[in-house]
Amino acid sequence: MDVNSLRAVFMGTPDFAATILKVLVNSPQVNLLAVYTQPDRPAGRGKKLTPPPVKVLAQQYGLPVFQPLHFKSGPEGDAACRELAALQPDVLIVAAYGLILPQRVLDIPRLMPMNVHASLLPKYRGAAPIQRAIMEGGSVTGVTIMRMEAGLDTGPMLMQRAMGIDSNDTSATLHDALSREGAELLLQALERLRAGTLPAIAQNEAGASYAAKLRKEESVLDFSLPPEKLHAHIRALTPWPGAVMYLHREDREPLAVHPAPGLFPLTGKMQEDCASATLHPHGRAARILGLVGNALLITCGTGCYAFTSLRPAGKDSMDAAAFANGYLNGFPEAFFTGKP
Repeated sequence: MDVNSLRAVFMGTPDFAATILKVLVNSPQVNLLAVYTQPDRPAGRGKKLTPPPVKVLAQQYGLPVFQPLHFKSGPEGDAACRELAALQPDVLIVAAYGLILPQRVLDIPRLMPMNVHASLLPKYRGAAPIQRAIMEGGSVTGVTIMRMEAGLDTGPMLMQRAMGIDSNDTSATLHDALSREGAELLLQALERLRAGTLPAIAQNEAGASYAAKLRKEESVLDFSLPPEKLHAHIRALTPWPGAVMYLHREDREPLAVHPAPGLFPLTGKMQEDCASATLHPHGRAARILGLVGNALLITCGTGCYAFTSLRPAGKDSMDAAAFANGYLNGFPEAFFTGKP
């Protein structure tokens, strides 16, 4: 351990935070005093009490773990604040913790509270910066190391790094890439902090936007969207909460189907078949044009989209050919909608 290492307390909960914690554990720049994470929650079909990823990792490394419900005024919150203050940290390092930290917590570290945020602030403050960047069709995002203050992601920026969004990136792939970049950038920020050369730049409020948490209602697909926006929406919903649409067939109940991100833009025969199809620019239903190669071609908005993998409710995912054989044979007028 570096004799000049920073006394640090880490606060985080999901996989994004666990990636950063793993890098910190192996860094001589910090002396990790403790890890704070949210309480264990019921998860899965059996609703078994499950520890968050950060807790699992912290225990593997033998780090002390604290899981307060909150830091609000009152007996429980006051006790949690005293417990944290007793650790006498130089820095609080926060990444996707999921709890609001009041000013009295932010005042505890000797140097500063730092946060790793998965966007280029001031854009996409809030809970779902990765998903919103994809859903809104962005081509660039990034990570920001910021000094925390009481407002939601409003504090001065310490370091920032941009990253491109690939046309086939999902929330899962972008999440993994940004967590790695965030960990690397954090180490650079900590080194500058130790050297006393870490600048703080105020955010430009004129460019601020808010990335609201995804709601399950957003899972349903809107086939009036043009294909590029439909593609972005499905990618943003992958892996959670996942996209859903409903297959309508004559004399059958609507069937919920969960598609994976498909193909866009179209090429070759798919593009030709789409060009010759009769489109309904503002319709809420998606007509099924048929199986082209390994994809199921449908109409949407002002064009077409191609699904390559679909999961009918209660079944495993299957490729487009298997889906067509199992669910579309004998139903020439079948179509998809966003709701039953």
